Amino acid sequence: MPSPPRIGFLGPHATFTEQALHTLPESRDAELVPLPGAPAVLAAVRDGSVDAGCVPIENTVEGAVPPVLDGLVADPPLVVTREARIAVRFCLLGRPGTDRAGDLAAVRTVASHGHGIAQTRGWLAEHLPGAEVRVSSSTAEAAAQVARGEVDAAVAAPLAATRHGLAVLADDIADNPGAVTRFVLLTRPALPPEPTGWDRTMLAATTTNRPGTLLGLLTELTVRGIDLTRIESRPVKDRHAEYWFHLDCSGHVADPAMGEALAALHRRCDRLIYLGSFPRSEPRPERPGGVGSPVAPPTVATADDHAASQRWLAAIREGAGR
Repeated sequence: MPSPPRIGFLGPHATFTEQALHTLPESRDAELVPLPGAPAVLAAVRDGSVDAGCVPIENTVEGAVPPVLDGLVADPPLVVTREARIAVRFCLLGRPGTDRAGDLAAVRTVASHGHGIAQTRGWLAEHLPGAEVRVSSSTAEAAAQVARGEVDAAVAAPLAATRHGLAVLADDIADNPGAVTRFVLLTRPALPPEPTGWDRTMLAATTTNRPGTLLGLLTELTVRGIDLTRIESRPVKDRHAEYWFHLDCSGHVADPAMGEALAALHRRCDRLIYLGSFPRSEPRPERPGGVGSPVAPPTVATADDHAASQRWLAAIREGAGR
């Protein structure tokens, strides 16, 4: 019998990343391998230690996860094949008995991942103003630190309380209760999933620093009716004042309009990296007051239009006149 696929994730167990991974069909019958950070997950996928890896890529409060964006443009190449998003619910966890006095006076040190701290900063300042806040490699590792007696409390997922035998000292402590985190599943280069009609394509590009260059890139998407859903800039590590632009676009690499746009961007960019096409995880928007029919991204030409234009161009090149 073939061995089950191995999927690495930002560990240890009981992280939000593991929670997101369990929502993906790829996790069924797979061996889930906790790893000590997003860079370690990407490295394990690259060297073949795991078949795929799951990492957080952006949050509605703190934005993108810089180590993941930076890791995606490194070599050897990786592609995104799936995404998931989950609502993030934070709790303050402590050892049983920490809150015997009916308040949080015994909590002198609190640990969490940097994004966990950022999303609960207001609550911590109000309820634990004198506590030392420490950054941990993950929310689950912060809970493990509490269990080992290294810190008094952790900002983590409720799942971590069950795994480490901790008490929930306070529940739903996020400053923005509606926060959502998006996670991506990464593999070495492979065929993309089939188009669904509700897809996302991820790209990264560098350009010459001249007035209007970025506008030119965006124009290639706009004239083809491709919706840009996210843009982030990250510095090119070995070059001063040069940047990677990370682009999320509506559509699939198999779509004619997206194919034309990628070819045009390849001509314009100093370097263009295709990072994958995959189904979008958010639900399709509904028409206001309608019966729930989905709203398609704007299109300036149908697939038949693209095919007709290619036939026309081929005929011109073969001397068929106009």
